[in-house]
Amino acid sequence: MTVSRRIRVLVVDDSALVRKLLTDLLSSDPEIEVVGTAQDPLVARERIKQLNPDVLTLDVEMPRMDGVTFLRNLMRLRPMPVVMVSTLTEKGAEITLDALRYGAVDFITKPKVDITHSLQDYREELLSKVKMAATARVRQLTAAPSGGAERVPGASIAVDKVLPQAHRPHFRTTDRLIAIGASTGGTEAIREVLERLPGLTTPGIVITQHIPASFSGPFAQRMNRCSELEVSEARDGEQILPGHAYIAPGDRHLMVVRDGARYRCRLSDDVPVNRHRPSVDVMFRSVAQNVGPNALGVILTGMGKDGALGLKDIREAGAHTIAQDEASSIVWGMPGAAVACGGAAEVLPLGDIAAAILRRMG
Repeated sequence: MTVSRRIRVLVVDDSALVRKLLTDLLSSDPEIEVVGTAQDPLVARERIKQLNPDVLTLDVEMPRMDGVTFLRNLMRLRPMPVVMVSTLTEKGAEITLDALRYGAVDFITKPKVDITHSLQDYREELLSKVKMAATARVRQLTAAPSGGAERVPGASIAVDKVLPQAHRPHFRTTDRLIAIGASTGGTEAIREVLERLPGLTTPGIVITQHIPASFSGPFAQRMNRCSELEVSEARDGEQILPGHAYIAPGDRHLMVVRDGARYRCRLSDDVPVNRHRPSVDVMFRSVAQNVGPNALGVILTGMGKDGALGLKDIREAGAHTIAQDEASSIVWGMPGAAVACGGAAEVLPLGDIAAAILRRMG
């Protein structure tokens, strides 16, 4: 990335040790300048006015005001790129997913200050995400994020979520299959696509989102609550059914294999591809090989190039492919790379992708 000046960062964390560690790691890059730190959101509010940073790193859990409440206020009044710093816990995952919904660009886990040998990898991830955040498209938060609230009891829910098991329709596996890949900004982009698809008539969907292992379960549960589809973490060997969506577990590749007339999920602990496990390219290539022209590939917002060549494989296998457009992407890395290499047959705004899937899937 070419910059005319250094990226100005404000570090917000209630731990003095974490503030120092993040400051030291960020300051080690000549393209980044840490202009200040704050121990809580109230101090951060004043520092933002004084220092005008380009990017904020924001702790999820802090005294006086939690990080998500502060983020919502910030994105409504003074939108700016924010990278959340989260704990690898179920509670931390839920709060972080809330933060992404309210406008945070990305998140990174808390540094393990007692494991020195892991700090180099952590430093590279931190620097990459802060630099990416500085280029991200940030939108002002209005009354509520687009798409509204998650579905609640009593709301309209798909038939396959309310009928007793014995009375549910008995599906044969569809020949059609949808594959979706995403990274930065993808948790919300995936939500927007899934919540616009009908539960019973949509072909089976496989999804790879770059996400830590402890976050993929809560993410799948959240998508299940806001969608008419049955959404779950993929399990090795399970049959892919229409009306269902299967999300790759964090730290495992998800592939689609054919078992006679059926498609099944196959999970793998093989080495990362494009520095990712799960990798979108791994999933897309399995879809190209085993589903071919009966597939539909979709690549959404994300940093890097993972999935671009895999989407091209799907297109070359005779299937239709869609890339999210630049204007609606938080980061037009993965979809942009797919367009550049010829992998995308169609480039659409996020809000039009679900309708395009339904048209193509008949």
